[in-house]
Amino acid sequence: MNSATMKSTPIFLAALLIGVAASSAADPPPQKPNILFILADDLGYGDVGCYNSESKVPTPHLDKLARDGMRFTDAHSPSTVCTPTRYSVLTGRMAFRTGMRGVFTGVGGPCMIEQSRLTWPQMLRDKGYATACFGKWHVGLTFFDKEGQPITKGGRAGVNLIDYSRPIVDAPIHRGFDRFFGTACCPTTDWLYAYIDGDRIPVPPQGVVDKSKLPDHPYSRDCRPGMIAPDFDLEEVDQVFLQKSRQFLTQHVKEHPDQPFFLFHSCQAVHLPSFAADAFKGKTKAGPHGDFIFELDSVVGELMETLEQLGVADDTLVIFSSDNGPEVGTVVAMRGDHKHDGARPWRGMKRDQWEGGHRVPLIARWPGHVEAGSTTGQTVCLTDLMATCAALVGAELPNDAAEDSYNFLPALLATQGDRPVRRYTLHQTISLALAIRRGPWKYLDHQGSGGNNYSGRLAPFVLPEKAPDAPGQLYNLDSDPGETNNLYFKHPEIVRELKTQLEEYKESGRSAPPRR
Repeated sequence: MNSATMKSTPIFLAALLIGVAASSAADPPPQKPNILFILADDLGYGDVGCYNSESKVPTPHLDKLARDGMRFTDAHSPSTVCTPTRYSVLTGRMAFRTGMRGVFTGVGGPCMIEQSRLTWPQMLRDKGYATACFGKWHVGLTFFDKEGQPITKGGRAGVNLIDYSRPIVDAPIHRGFDRFFGTACCPTTDWLYAYIDGDRIPVPPQGVVDKSKLPDHPYSRDCRPGMIAPDFDLEEVDQVFLQKSRQFLTQHVKEHPDQPFFLFHSCQAVHLPSFAADAFKGKTKAGPHGDFIFELDSVVGELMETLEQLGVADDTLVIFSSDNGPEVGTVVAMRGDHKHDGARPWRGMKRDQWEGGHRVPLIARWPGHVEAGSTTGQTVCLTDLMATCAALVGAELPNDAAEDSYNFLPALLATQGDRPVRRYTLHQTISLALAIRRGPWKYLDHQGSGGNNYSGRLAPFVLPEKAPDAPGQLYNLDSDPGETNNLYFKHPEIVRELKTQLEEYKESGRSAPPRR
């Protein structure tokens, strides 16, 4: 694709804006942009310099991405933990609707995404895109034992049963991606330390990970004693993913210059344990986790540089975000060790229903279309990426797909004005506790955080409960962004409205309006 050609085509933007009028467009723009989606793991709103002036970790490449594009200040992950967020990103559907609690570990499965369900990459592939995913999957996979039976045991016992000669029948390449290279779950945490290429593990594990050879510091405790392959270096995982993504970009642009691509770069960083690659150790004044954030920022810079070198940067919509708020261990330790708050300025952290658990950085760059240096306060959710891209490429979404996805392309292109993209937004936790938001009003349909137990190391962060007898929580984020004053009993009419709407969305199976 030629950037100059796109910019000189007068009907391009007009066709694009026509498509914006509905939640998905019937007519595609004359030329479709490439799409690069970079998803960080456990990166907090306050971990990025352009979101937190008091951050102790330099993030020059993310800050530049924001200067070159649009920064969302009210963006949310669909869940407060990994697996449900990733399901929701890939399907445009809130994961609580599947009934699954928790996250996958080891050889957990089957894939949460049913074979019949339309996914974001499949939608783009149907519109002519080449699709690839490199990195962490974590939406479930089916592994088989030597008798051909699906493995149901967790932990190392389940990993020991894998027959590596058998393919994974519900791998990412069976859910809309042309290519995949990555890991089943959290790359340096979850029992199976081996790379999947397509739907197989070409280099199987041969022994238990030797943790004595790994870094030993307060941010290194999460590596479970799983089985590890000889080619799996736990300290270089993100560099391996980066190499794969760069190879894909280079090969695709060289061999198929006229075909748009969708690349999902799914990072390990900055999920615990904080194992920065050798090249990044000691590069910040914020300890091992600061170095890990710095490596993540460098990965973003390397991907952007690759786009520039290939001459496709101006033809590519780049989207960066995180799957949930910062992990408990990093928040507590970083606050104490380095005066760095990855959740700043919000209450809560990963697993919590409070803002710190799901308000995430979201940055989008598309030169000539997304205004450089712009900021929007539109409330959006990462489920919205599917409907937004549908509008972008002229894909019609059926009613049984992307049920919780709204099109925020008008906000991205600054054609929305003050009209909200969403009237209501849903939130969920690891325990399937639910919340709903309308404008400044946020209703939590439960007591407490909905995730973490605020005792032990979290006891110092307990806030006084001003309505201890209330069965739920109601906050006005405009006047009380720290969610300190529960207004449940003071505004019963708003509680009724939001709880009624929440129940309707649960029963109807969707929160986005029917499309036809």
